[in-house]
Amino acid sequence: MNAPLHELTPDRVATNLLENEQQVITAAQELAARFAVSASRRDSDRLLPFEELDQLARSGLLAITVPSQYGGLDVSNAVLAEVTAILSEADSSIGQIPQNHFYILEALRTDGSEEQKRYFFGRALAGDRFGNALSERGTKTVGHYNTRITPDGPGYRINGQKYYSTGVIFAHWITIFAVDAEDRLVMAFVPKGTEGVEIVDDWDGFGQRTTGSGTTVLNNVYVRADSVVLHHKGFERPTTIGSVGQIIHAGVDLGIARAAFAETLDFIRTKSRPWTNSGVERASDDPLTIAKVGDIAIKLEAATALVERAGRKVDAAQIDATEEKVVEATLSVAAAKVLTTEIAIEASNTLFDLAGTSSVKLGLNLDRHWRNARTHTLHDPVRWKHHVVGNYHLNGVAPPKSGAL
Repeated sequence: MNAPLHELTPDRVATNLLENEQQVITAAQELAARFAVSASRRDSDRLLPFEELDQLARSGLLAITVPSQYGGLDVSNAVLAEVTAILSEADSSIGQIPQNHFYILEALRTDGSEEQKRYFFGRALAGDRFGNALSERGTKTVGHYNTRITPDGPGYRINGQKYYSTGVIFAHWITIFAVDAEDRLVMAFVPKGTEGVEIVDDWDGFGQRTTGSGTTVLNNVYVRADSVVLHHKGFERPTTIGSVGQIIHAGVDLGIARAAFAETLDFIRTKSRPWTNSGVERASDDPLTIAKVGDIAIKLEAATALVERAGRKVDAAQIDATEEKVVEATLSVAAAKVLTTEIAIEASNTLFDLAGTSSVKLGLNLDRHWRNARTHTLHDPVRWKHHVVGNYHLNGVAPPKSGAL
């Protein structure tokens, strides 16, 4: 017989219980100020943020989406996105790592059993981190999986190989996505250190360098029956699983844009020289520079406002998951993701346009903002978000139910 779920893990306890959304924002700002100090060095030397993730867990921020009936604060998705943006402005790798954690908690809220919710939400409140073994290489599309889950006595066995396993190397729980004999997608929780799980730190992307998004090898991994969630059910009816996951990605891009913009302002004020024909004494008085800075600031404001608006729509859809409200949330989050993608790339490009040649020195490592923007915005390509939004308005075609929308 399997032991009860509560006997699976040691009794880790988060040291901070956040009581309201203002405390959440303040906690994020305080952590971000610390993380920003060494962010450039972590990127250039590829130093994985184990201690920073421990601090993040101890802060209580990783439990802010736990529903109130399970002892959590259940913050607005607008606040969740803003927390992500605050952390990502300091270090976008740290901002991205919990994305899968929050996606998993939303999937659990949507389709977990009561026993699973009580246990795993309790673990989140205690400071546990959940990592995502989802994406694979070599399949027909990113939505196809070769990893299989098969019955074995009172539980299951999983075999396969995952890539882009963001968060797994830092996690207490590995959340494995696999297909069963009927090709239905399930989500299975196994404690880190489970026999047959091999985590390989082989992520070599030129951006988001310290997310630990490497390979997870699954060799006949045993999974308890009560640790398997029928994830496919979340896409057979209107849910906010995809919207929650996507608005966090939008928050990462928004944070990258803010970081690039802040670097632009500082460099122009303190280091840049005015252009020869500008007729001004300081680079910050160049009217063309001023106008471009204003352009970026306005687009940042618009992106921030749309992320907040989208978050409120996701809130409404979580409370009342009708087709109409879920579609409205999906379209709004898609629009936010488009705007944050565009401003992240534009702001990081503009940094060099306005700062000038001296800004490309390796020692400054300012290129990390462009590298991070270019890498992270490859998630769930926005060209398809344009198509989804346009197809709905023009032809009345509802968005597909997907974790990528």
